Parts: sequence; C-alpha cells; structure tokens
Amino acid sequence: MKISVIGSGYVGLITAVCFADAGHSVSCIDIDSEKIRKINAGIPPIYEEGLAELLEKNTGRIKATSDYAAIKDSEITFICVGTPSNADGSINIDYVLESSKQAGLQVKEASSYGIIVVKSTVVPKTTEEKIIPVLEKISGRKAGKDFGVCMNPEFLKQGSAIRDFMNQERIVIGEHDRKSGDALESLYKSFNSPVLRTDLRTAEMIKYASNGFLAAKISFINEVGNICKRLGINAYKVAEGMGYDPRIGKHFLEAGIGYGGSCFPKDTKALSHLAKSIGYDPKILDAVIGTNEEQHKKMIEIIKRKSGSLKGRRVAVLGATFKKGTDDLRDSRSIPLIRDLLDEGAEVSVFDPIGGAAIKNILGSIRIAESLEDAVNSNEIISVATNWDEFKKLEDMKEQLRGKVVVEGRRLLDAEKMKSVCDFEGVCW
Repeated sequence: MKISVIGSGYVGLITAVCFADAGHSVSCIDIDSEKIRKINAGIPPIYEEGLAELLEKNTGRIKATSDYAAIKDSEITFICVGTPSNADGSINIDYVLESSKQAGLQVKEASSYGIIVVKSTVVPKTTEEKIIPVLEKISGRKAGKDFGVCMNPEFLKQGSAIRDFMNQERIVIGEHDRKSGDALESLYKSFNSPVLRTDLRTAEMIKYASNGFLAAKISFINEVGNICKRLGINAYKVAEGMGYDPRIGKHFLEAGIGYGGSCFPKDTKALSHLAKSIGYDPKILDAVIGTNEEQHKKMIEIIKRKSGSLKGRRVAVLGATFKKGTDDLRDSRSIPLIRDLLDEGAEVSVFDPIGGAAIKNILGSIRIAESLEDAVNSNEIISVATNWDEFKKLEDMKEQLRGKVVVEGRRLLDAEKMKSVCDFEGVCW
C-alpha cells in the first residue's frame, strides 16, 4: 500500500519505519526541514533502540517531505502529531486540527477513496466532533462516502517501541464506517496481532483508560513503598509477592520516584480534565496524579536528613531522561528533582548517557558531567533518578564513593554492596 504519515516524531517515525519494513511505500510529512533531511539521509532524528538500523534498511521505501500532496495518492494517511497539555490539563489539539485541514485539502483533490487515520492521542469524541467536521468542511466531501476515517491508538513503550509495533498485544481500530475499518485491518494483517474493532470514541477511551490504569499501578506501589519504608519492610519483596497473582501481574510495580514521559502524565491529566468537564469528580485519577507529583520529594527529604542544609553542597543527579533507552525528557522526574535541589541552594551536576546535554536547555543553571566517573568524583552527594544500566557501575566504584551519600530512586543497585562503602538509601527501601 501507499501510506502517508503526518508527523515524524516518536510515534510517527516508528509507525512509518515499521510499515516500510512490512513492504509498504511510506511518505513522512513534516514541517521540520532538519527532520526531513535526516530521515532522507537514513539518520533517525530521535533515539530509539533498533530505529537507526531499520531506517537504513528501508530508505528505499521511505521518503520524507514537507509536501502534503503525498496524501492525495495514499490509500491510508496516519495523523501522528503531538497533543501537548494545556495549563489546565486539557490537551491541545491545534496540531491535529491543522493536520486535518491539510489532509482535507488533499482529500478534495483525490480521485480515489482514501482513509484518514487518527493515531494522535485525543480524548473521546474528538475525532467525530472536531476532526471529521474539519475534514468534511475543507474537502467538501462526506466521511464514510467519499473518504474513510478511523481512530487507531498507539501503545508503544519508549525504549522498546520497534518490538512493540512488530509484536502488538492488540490493534484497536475505531471505525467511522466499516469500509475504512476493513482497509485498516487489512494493512495490519501481516503483524499477526489480535484486532479489536470499535466505534471512534471507544478507541479513544481505550488509550486513556490503559495509560490511566498503568499510571495508577505506579502511584499505588509508590504509596505502598512509602508505607513499607516507615515500617522497615522491603517494598520490592512485597511487589514480588503481589506480582505472582495473575490478576495483578508483575509489571509496573517498581516503587521509586514516579512516572514521566510523553504519555502517562499528559494522559492522566487529560482524562481527569475531561471527567470534570462532564460533571464527574475523578478522585482516583487525581490521587494518582498527586502522588506522582510529590514522589520525587522523598529523595530530597532523604538527602536533607543525611546531609543537613543543601546550600552550597555539590549534588550529582544521574539520569535526565524519564527512563532508560530513550532521549525523551518530557515530564522526566529528574526535572522537578533538580529544580528542588537548586531551590535548596545545591550546586547540581547531571550525567545521562543520552539526554544529559538537552536538559541544559530546560535548566540552565546546572553543570553537565562528562562521564559517570566525573559526576561521582566531583560531587559529595549522588542521586540516581533514571534506571540506565550504566549506573550499575556504581557498585564497583568503591574508592570513589567512600564516605559519600548515595540516594537511589529506581532500585537499580545492590543495597548491601552500596552500604558497605557509602551512606546509601533508597527512596522506598
């Protein structure tokens, strides 16, 4: 098939590369000239495991362009642009609506039945009440008759997105009309994943409900971890015991300093805002959000208890990205942690294998350490905020860590090894 993908960010580029690898011809449409240049040169503009190899392998099937005319000849077009949070927690759909306008202009000129697929994360009723009216108004054509519309949420995990796309646990197709749903299901046939077909707003809600539930698991185990710490109980053993129950499962039970990234923070806030806009008080969602926003402060409390005033103290924060395996800083728990340390008067250094330098653009008054060794040697307090495997090397840095304070927020290190050489403590253990 001929496919177009509007937006070459995280979701868009993964979608494009994986469909190209399945044998389809893909046009990546973006307004960022540097992204276009890199993609056409076979260089991924974002970091994701396996992406560089897959993009290089499929350069003959992928073309990046700023010309929306590619939609006119495409059988299926995916809208994969961002929906960032507004100040009140609602989502900003300006990029989606602009993409819809551009797609509508091409639908107007198209000679065959094409399908517009919304993959951007939007709250329920957005596709039917906002996007379809724009498409119909701009094109002068009728959805379901002259062109098709589907909502196809993504469930990718950063750091394993290629594997996730190639081995999808489920493919959700929200369809405006059956013809569109049939065509989209046919596109996904080679992936051999279970397909759930629904209406548009149900598909939109599945995305939010899924992310809200996973965020709730994280905030729940963090709260359990906070309680366990006061009682002298190993929260990770508690989580291990819980995980054997198939109704609970072992995933997302790693107590620490909270969740971040491009999805969980934004989506929980958006679902809460949506609930309130229709007159419902989402008590659980708000508790999930509140617990997460406070969790990083546990690390500050431990550091202050061990070190007293932080004014003028040299503190290393290990990890800038919200998790390992990505260069994404969006809503990383490292950011409020660093801000609080700066507010306390600390001199902060940051080391991250991928995203360290970029955090300087967000928090200018910090030092970027050149290496893990540099971060350890030049600071008296070490905090581990991201679960990069490289930070496991701390267990072997006995001489460098001797007499220093190490506080960990991701349960990456062996506590007994660390306690033998430094003043070590975990956030929830």
